Amino acid sequence: MTSKNRLFALVAVLICAVAAIAGYLLSDDGTGRPKAAATSSVASAGVTTTSPKPSAPRPSPPAGTTPAPAGGWVPTDPALADVCRTGLPGQALDTLGLIAKGGPYPYRSDGIVFENRENRLPRKASGYYHEFTVVTPGSGDRGARRVVTGSTGEQYWTADHYATFQEIDARC
Repeated sequence: MTSKNRLFALVAVLICAVAAIAGYLLSDDGTGRPKAAATSSVASAGVTTTSPKPSAPRPSPPAGTTPAPAGGWVPTDPALADVCRTGLPGQALDTLGLIAKGGPYPYRSDGIVFENRENRLPRKASGYYHEFTVVTPGSGDRGARRVVTGSTGEQYWTADHYATFQEIDARC
């Protein structure tokens, strides 16, 4: 092998190594942060620094709830707050009952695809989420309350027309 070929091979190996390291550091580890930022703390010369906090910390569970037992319900996105099913308004429980039965629904647009354009729910393929109206007493239209369901069974509640979501915990 000539020295020119060895140099070419060395450069190729270095490029592959740099690409692999960059890919590892930039890949998502499920926390919404790059793996390089997911480290909890680094000690250097007696100084401890912490990584940046996620932009949407998980709020405390609602009062009166108990933590999930081992092997129990696990939220699909820990950054989203959760709400006990029993903490929802009666109209939301009615909507959840209709969803479980497959309808009939009071509004023609119930069951349509929810696009998740604002990316407030975990990112999924188009057609994954569907929305259902929760009747709002006194409202002359559909109101702002909805239940959004995912294809694998998760359910989300919004009382403010998609500005915020809470994942519905059916255990309580």
